[in-house]
Amino acid sequence: MNNIKKIGLSALAGSLAMVSANAIEYTMSGGLLSTYTTQDAPTGTEAESGKGLGVATDLSFNASGELDNGFTVGYMMAVDTNGALSNTSSQLTVGMGSLGTLQLNNKFGSKANAIDDITPHAYNETWDGLSLGDGKTVATENNPSFFGSQTSSGSLDYRIPAQEYMGTTINASVTYDPQAGAAGAAKAGVSPTNAGSGQAYTVQVSHDLGFEVGAGYETSSNQKATTSDLSSQTAYVKYAVGGVSIAYQEAFRNASNSTTGTTAVADTEATMFGIAYTAGDVSVSYGESTLQTKAISGTAARVEVELTSIQAAYTIGAMTLSAAMSETDNVGGVSAAKYEENTLAVSFAF
Repeated sequence: MNNIKKIGLSALAGSLAMVSANAIEYTMSGGLLSTYTTQDAPTGTEAESGKGLGVATDLSFNASGELDNGFTVGYMMAVDTNGALSNTSSQLTVGMGSLGTLQLNNKFGSKANAIDDITPHAYNETWDGLSLGDGKTVATENNPSFFGSQTSSGSLDYRIPAQEYMGTTINASVTYDPQAGAAGAAKAGVSPTNAGSGQAYTVQVSHDLGFEVGAGYETSSNQKATTSDLSSQTAYVKYAVGGVSIAYQEAFRNASNSTTGTTAVADTEATMFGIAYTAGDVSVSYGESTLQTKAISGTAARVEVELTSIQAAYTIGAMTLSAAMSETDNVGGVSAAKYEENTLAVSFAF
């Protein structure tokens, strides 16, 4: 445990205040995930099918403390240690009590990105971790969780204090990103991209009876006329009672392609559904999602991508055994293109 004598904070009004922080706590946690996976792309080439053993190792570093004025400061960084060390997620948080919370999302962590897919699952979302055969990638052609992606990194959140009234809790946030869609800038640097700024807004309302509804809106500007202006919207409803949790979500992304010289971007829409049941140390879930890419500039609309996944998990202390059977139809929006993936996983938290 160390003492940091002075921390300089830039006040919102622009003045610089010097306050001391006491009892800074540092903690480290980690996890190990080992998987055995089989992949089958019956409509693809032989090279797109196979099986293999994989390992992911992660460490998480956390620091937290309280300032003399009652504000709290926290920092989290997750590191992938499988091979070369790499930063997979990092955020700086300043809690201001009744004034709300500021969070600097250096790498991921924005509130908008946190509600990209809220469906319950025993192992992973329907799309998470899939290689998706036929040479198609998750990020561009098969991923329904595009909401929040433009303001997820290199952005700043303001989150209101949770508002509670007669069993109802309201949370809301505003996010600003000076370079939408780009990674966070280095210290005293900028993100050298052609993108303009981005903003995102979220609101979530939950009730003690187990109901929750939420919505978000995100927009990014075409500052240098080389990409389309983008706007995304999402809304969801979720209900949890006992060990059962069920949720449904929709998302839409619209592109403005009117600026001369822009690269045309097709509009897309997605749906996500999930149901999970937990009894003691055992969880099971079923999830499905779809992604539809619309027609644009003489290019026909793609066939709707359909993803489904059945999953189960069993926890024994710090160890969790998981299994997932996932299937994708119309991979990349191509009719009848198919992909299947089965995974057995064991993870340890320490």
